[in-house]
Amino acid sequence: MTLTHSSSGAPHRRPRGPARQSRAGVAFVAGYVLLLIAFGVLPTGYAIYFAFTNAGGTFTGFSNFVTTAQDFRFMDAVEHVALYLLFWLVSLVVFVVALALLLHRLSSGTVSKSLRFLYYVPGALAGAASVLVWLFILDPTVSPVSSLLAAMGFDTFGEVIAPGHLPLLFTVIAFWTGAGGWIVVMYGALNNIPADVMEAARIDGAGAWQTAWHVQIPMLRKWVVYMVILAFASGAQLFVEPQLLSLASVGVAGRDYSLNQLTYDFAFQMNNVNGAAAISVELLVVSVSAAALFVTRSGFFDAD
Repeated sequence: MTLTHSSSGAPHRRPRGPARQSRAGVAFVAGYVLLLIAFGVLPTGYAIYFAFTNAGGTFTGFSNFVTTAQDFRFMDAVEHVALYLLFWLVSLVVFVVALALLLHRLSSGTVSKSLRFLYYVPGALAGAASVLVWLFILDPTVSPVSSLLAAMGFDTFGEVIAPGHLPLLFTVIAFWTGAGGWIVVMYGALNNIPADVMEAARIDGAGAWQTAWHVQIPMLRKWVVYMVILAFASGAQLFVEPQLLSLASVGVAGRDYSLNQLTYDFAFQMNNVNGAAAISVELLVVSVSAAALFVTRSGFFDAD
């Protein structure tokens, strides 16, 4: 508090707390905004510029988009990513919510703490390190679960990573790496459900399943939508898993399996940066459109 004088000369106190808090908030937000502009907005604008121009900087309209769409690998990559997204999003929603509910039921004791730690450990690995771990697991000659792979009829690494198995394998790798963090987030959201709401459900005679289905899951809706939006955006940019697998398999898995791989190929193998930028812009448009659809259809910003 500081002393100031009014027009009549009488001193009065003026609070400084809110002003300080406001300046601190602006400082924190300003740092984020600067990073967002430097590493988000400006690169996006640069990619859009390349997507609509040629190597000489001349405006070409949608020519780059047409050229990349006519590439014989483009539609295959679209199908691969779409199938992977279907597996990834369904498994993420179903298993993350189910495991979070189970964890919440075990909220007392060391079991819950141990499970939360174990769920989160795989997320500490970088994407490339996680894929390398799974390459080791999926190779029957060195895998610690080689007997299980043999029982499933897989004797060689090439049989395990056959093209028809890749969407499921990539889903398993992505779930193992990224689901743990979301389970912890959902667990925290479940802990924020008002105690009187849970008590009312118990008084009404609702069992564990009824409480989960009619009370807890509806109150997790916005968190689930948020998770799906981010998971869709990251899944559409599938790159590390198929890229490392293509290198490890020596051609069994192609280097143009996903759209991001195709973008990399256009930029660094075909020296067509404009075409690569066009595919990147298409991915951006699809991700933003999907996010807008999820938000509008789910009532994400509606007041509870």
